[in-house]
Amino acid sequence: MSALSINHKKLPLRLRDRTFWTITLSLAIPIALQNMLTASFSLVDTLMVGQLGEIALSSVGMAGQWSWLLNMVLFGICSGASVFVSQYWGDKNIQGIHRSLGIALSSATVLSVAFMLVAAIFPETVIYIFNKDSAVIASGAEYLRYACYSYPAVALTSVMGSVLRSTERVRLPMAVSIVSTILNAVMNYVLIFPAELGVKGAAIATCISSWAGLLLLIIISSVSKNILVASPRHLFAIRLSDLMSFFKRAAPVMINETLWGLGTVCYNIIFSNMGYEQFAAITIVRTFENIAFCFFIGLCNACCVMVGKAIGSGEIREAVRDTKRFNIIMPIVSVIIGVIVILLRSSLVSVFNLGQQVSQNTLEIARSILIIYGVWVAVRNIPYLLVVGVFRSGGDTTTGMIWEIIILWIFSIPMTFVCAYVFELPFLVVYAIMYLCEDLPKSIIFLWHYFSGKWIKPVTDAGKRALEEHIKS
Repeated sequence: MSALSINHKKLPLRLRDRTFWTITLSLAIPIALQNMLTASFSLVDTLMVGQLGEIALSSVGMAGQWSWLLNMVLFGICSGASVFVSQYWGDKNIQGIHRSLGIALSSATVLSVAFMLVAAIFPETVIYIFNKDSAVIASGAEYLRYACYSYPAVALTSVMGSVLRSTERVRLPMAVSIVSTILNAVMNYVLIFPAELGVKGAAIATCISSWAGLLLLIIISSVSKNILVASPRHLFAIRLSDLMSFFKRAAPVMINETLWGLGTVCYNIIFSNMGYEQFAAITIVRTFENIAFCFFIGLCNACCVMVGKAIGSGEIREAVRDTKRFNIIMPIVSVIIGVIVILLRSSLVSVFNLGQQVSQNTLEIARSILIIYGVWVAVRNIPYLLVVGVFRSGGDTTTGMIWEIIILWIFSIPMTFVCAYVFELPFLVVYAIMYLCEDLPKSIIFLWHYFSGKWIKPVTDAGKRALEEHIKS
């Protein structure tokens, strides 16, 4: 019998534990707000570009798929680093945190520069992957040619923010996001409309605000002497054993997020070639979906930090109890958010037609997609919480990778393609089938793995000793 199954029988849930809620809310709320502000980057771009018409709106959405793919790989790097950072934080191993930070910064820099160069040199080719319409390619390439220079800033900010959150310092990333978002909104308006730069103005605004946010984060960290401040000798004097240990845990996460990001790109290719109105509707919906997702990111990150810290310090029983609590809280919050989205769908979508440049068909499709999302979001968040919040913080980065890749690439994407182009089902039916084929199998498999207890894999000596003692008890 595994350690987790034993704890499930012996540990009381105690949802009214005041300490648990104090820590959870102190982590989840700032993280949710920060991600909401980050998501508003996309909202501001989409709202203002939407005033330029459906071609511009669709093209910017397609250009955003390249940065979306980069963000997925960056999320893999940050998630891999957080496995070590959160557990090292529980063990008070500051040198270990700095080594992990150095590896993550180096990896993110190389990756973001590579994405930037491809987008800068071959912008038309990147857009052509998603849509063959010449007007969309021209508009999307113009946006991508300038927006790509924000990638290194986004990458470094993501890594630094992840380390701060994993060490329970959540206010600084939130403050930086506030400043960046306000600057982005102001620059978007000035460059798109008074300066009449169109989509190019939106891209330049993204670059300015991204680099300003990174500079602000570095300045405040230097003044406050927080966990990010370390000598280059401590950050980058990386031994081969450190690299091997880091990528042994991080590589599965990076592969997972990269292939999941590519899978999302494949979905978008399928949908975009069903019509630009459909993809314009998806672009609108994804903006609100990203904002709603911020609440779930806050809870998931709080789970990751609390569980990782507890396991790293050897508090196995407390870690398991916290996972049980989050597995109850997340579905409840998901249902509430889903109902709100469904009830407010018409008002939300109408925001994008302030300039009367978006067709009624596109708006109606967007409203229907929001209904599908609201109904299904609770199921969709089951694998998200288990893989990102529980398994990875526990040290298990492999199980999620294996099953997500198998289900996505062997089952869900082929089924979506067949339904769209072989059976020629209506767009909304195809969209719903995508959700069903991806989320239901993952939820069943990951719940089984959670109850098996095999996800507890400490990286600290204290955690390893505590797990051995716990299994014997």
